[in-house]
Amino acid sequence: MTQKREAIIIGAGLVGSLWAVYLSKAGYNVTIYERRSDIRKAEISAGKSINLALSVRGWTALDAVGVGDEIRKIAIPMYGRMMHDISGKLTYQQYGEDGQAIYSVSRGKVNATMMDIAETHGNATIHYQTECLRVDLQNAIAYLRNTQTGENFEAKADVIFAADGAFSAVRYNSMQKLNRFQYSQNYIADGYREILLPALPDGAYAMDKNALHIWPRGRFMMIALANEDGSFTLTLFMPHEHHEFAFDKLNTKADVDRFFRTIFPDFHDLMPDIADKWDDHPLSNLAIIRCYPWAAGKVGLMGDAAHATVPFYGQGMNAGFEDCRVLNELMLKHNHDWDAIWAEYSPLRKPNGDALQDLSLDNYIEMRDLVADPSFLLRKKIEGKFSKMYPNKWLPLYSQVTFSNIPYSVAYEQGKKQRSIMDQIMAQPDIETNWDSPEVMQAILNECSTFNFQT
Repeated sequence: MTQKREAIIIGAGLVGSLWAVYLSKAGYNVTIYERRSDIRKAEISAGKSINLALSVRGWTALDAVGVGDEIRKIAIPMYGRMMHDISGKLTYQQYGEDGQAIYSVSRGKVNATMMDIAETHGNATIHYQTECLRVDLQNAIAYLRNTQTGENFEAKADVIFAADGAFSAVRYNSMQKLNRFQYSQNYIADGYREILLPALPDGAYAMDKNALHIWPRGRFMMIALANEDGSFTLTLFMPHEHHEFAFDKLNTKADVDRFFRTIFPDFHDLMPDIADKWDDHPLSNLAIIRCYPWAAGKVGLMGDAAHATVPFYGQGMNAGFEDCRVLNELMLKHNHDWDAIWAEYSPLRKPNGDALQDLSLDNYIEMRDLVADPSFLLRKKIEGKFSKMYPNKWLPLYSQVTFSNIPYSVAYEQGKKQRSIMDQIMAQPDIETNWDSPEVMQAILNECSTFNFQT
């Protein structure tokens, strides 16, 4: 009998857990080392961290190894955005086509489920409270420490995968020491704080559970995603400093109360005790991390360890899951020759990681400033009509990113071309009254003939 290949994964998060399933199905013995304790043994509260949005890329990667239905049990579909303006008026914008949805999942719940999946579907052994100190890149040796006993030990495999998050110990302690390794870490000016809006006394949801709720306020934005228990996890994004209502100015309950009464009055009506709950969750930062290459020797980076992004396109988890699917395709293509796999992996995935980061920053501005703008809404209406008429010539950028597996880098470039075309259309005289005329549709069609759209 042929001896099984051995694989080590550093990090039992979402990406590490899914990758364990792919590796097991490809014939590897999988051992995972996780710095944290087993979160399944702790009480996971909704609102512990930003809820995640699963979309087509994530489902494609999950379903490819038959575990998507396990996650569907804990996922809540969101068919569109619900905009809350300053006066409390609601405006609904459907995502994609009828029936298309992104899915709200609690990070804690989905991580616990993925760990179960890693053990049951991936036959993985997970060692908790084990910190990775560094790796020997050429010999695939992980140097580890049991954080409970203080014991240092090492583990060897045929290949090691670092799925240990944005502040990856493997990347920091080993890869960043390499000659000519490129690395950048950029914090945006805004931070975020989470708020848990409880279920109503009868257990019902206080808002529509099948929508992603957005309060766009220029320099401030709040979003809400539903949890299974009737509550909502809200995330407030705003400046750390240099504003009357920046995080550093909200130091008392009175400050917090005044802020919500002024900027989010309809939410204050829903949760009048918000000032009492303000400190339930910590203030957190938002960073974009870029590096290259994503692999060296017998070690590769996956997920946030390779391409951490800000959460404004809801694609961080989806991109990490897509890493698993693409890396599996390369593994099969090159018959487990990791030199050949890594040589193709970095150049193939890096442009998509960069594009997603650019898309995420652009979408922050859109969500924060534009979604309530009449001109922006008209633009979306025109795009929607043209896309229905000519689906092979125009898929809106949001749908390319969220409801397809078009590479992020291709979607980003196509989105720029579409924006240029729509800028010309929106500059036409009387576009507000003529927007759905045959002449406008023909003008877009003429412009589309100049580029090959990939669907």
